Amino acid sequence: MTLGLAPRQADLLRTTAAYCDERVAPDSIYGILHRECFRLFPDEMFADLFTEVGRRSVPPMIVAVVMVLQRIEGCSDREAVDRFSFDARWKYAAGGLDFDYPGFVHTVLVDMRARLARSARPNRIFEATLEAATAAGLVGRRRVLDSTPLYDAVATMDTVTLVRSAIRGLLTATDPRLAGRLRDVLRRDDDYLSAGKPVCDWDDPGARGELVDALARDGLAVLAALDGRELGEPVRQAAALLATVIGQDLDEDPDGVFRIARRVAPDRVISTVDPETRHGHKTAARGFDGYKGHVAVDADCELVTATAVTAGNDGDAAAAPTLLAGELSTGAAAAGSAEDASKDQPGPAADGEHLRVYGDAAYGAGELLDTLERSGAEVMCKVQPPAAAGGRFTKDAFTVDLLARTVTCPADQVAPLRSATPGAIAYFGTACACCPLATRCTTAKGGRTIYVGPYEEQLARARARQRDPQWTADYKATRPKVERKIGHLMRRRHGGRRARVRGRRKVAADFSLLAAAVNLARLSVLGLQTTPAGWVIAPATS
Repeated sequence: MTLGLAPRQADLLRTTAAYCDERVAPDSIYGILHRECFRLFPDEMFADLFTEVGRRSVPPMIVAVVMVLQRIEGCSDREAVDRFSFDARWKYAAGGLDFDYPGFVHTVLVDMRARLARSARPNRIFEATLEAATAAGLVGRRRVLDSTPLYDAVATMDTVTLVRSAIRGLLTATDPRLAGRLRDVLRRDDDYLSAGKPVCDWDDPGARGELVDALARDGLAVLAALDGRELGEPVRQAAALLATVIGQDLDEDPDGVFRIARRVAPDRVISTVDPETRHGHKTAARGFDGYKGHVAVDADCELVTATAVTAGNDGDAAAAPTLLAGELSTGAAAAGSAEDASKDQPGPAADGEHLRVYGDAAYGAGELLDTLERSGAEVMCKVQPPAAAGGRFTKDAFTVDLLARTVTCPADQVAPLRSATPGAIAYFGTACACCPLATRCTTAKGGRTIYVGPYEEQLARARARQRDPQWTADYKATRPKVERKIGHLMRRRHGGRRARVRGRRKVAADFSLLAAAVNLARLSVLGLQTTPAGWVIAPATS
């Protein structure tokens, strides 16, 4: 398929521009796309996705505009192409097309997403919005980080459904000859052709137990039949998934019977339809099934500067280096001495202004603090204070001397730090037995222990910084901006909070496209436009 080109010359009597110019607000997303779509998403930007021979494609600029409007309005693929066909604003946004400009089938959107996913720049639509904002001087050096749950597009499976679905998936992935051999080792009266739960008297505990044991034995039998064979990638992945769901949810008791384990695996697969989705917790009382969408927001212009998607059970701090990739300096601060890296104030960046990173307590992890300090960034991430049960002395009541490798308690008792992996531990032991402050310190028979992690210095500096009233005022004034931006991203349930696709890679691409749409809506309000000198922000008119 060759590159199609969008028409730049409309019919004066049939164009949507004459109709919409006075009806569509210039500072709406339709207005900015109408003015700038050819500069934001020129057809040539997508030339690498097409070949030099074949039939003409739908102009990719038009498809890009439809994809952006689809994400901002929360439409399905079919709804989006219907809007383009019958909503004058959508054709107006695509450069002021004629009213009778032909529509296209919804599979064009599917094809464009697949072509982008296979390309070297899958997120180029998002990158185009950010490049325009950067060229206009909007993007500063303050980043606010946060995450939000993205509910998966599949049903969470119980153990029985997981194991049976994994067996069925393995049989489907194999060629007919191998599938026949695998079916020969199955012992349950089940052809594994239909989806869903098997027939069982679910009110009978004995029947449920027999079903679980039989499913486990069928799963292990087909895995044993594959042992030693050279497998293609689809079969290998299906076999690995089956082994995973059996190992995570089932245990063999002393009688040799397989039963559902009375535990939860730390990285439990919850669906064979989307094996990458996980059960996560946004708070201790609020769980969800799916992924986490992570964003970095510029605190000055409130534009999304980076996105990432991880499994629902991943920590927020783990995604921070990805969000800040390309912005964290690896120069002098990283190569400098330990004394330079331990200073409260980071050195200036190459452009004369250092990066400032804001985040809630989820980003107050020692490893991330160390990464930010060594890269020369100013750390504005909140760190939780130490806690102790029953109102007893917390860790900050003890004096930790890392040079002398000692810890001094509130009663002036000193204990040496002994190496542990990772970090070190101080044991006060018998010193607590006759200590007058023991009841305010510990109830342990062996006395109080203090654990010192490998990033103790970074955490101590962060806690000292956040006791500064100016630091607190800056944090409180800046960090909530990311919450408002997440509200914009999650405004629509379909395609916002609820993922429209399956698999982390596809969800990440869709989330990036949503961020591009929200950025364009923000840029339209800010008045982004082009001039002969490049991208600028139009002055506000009274």
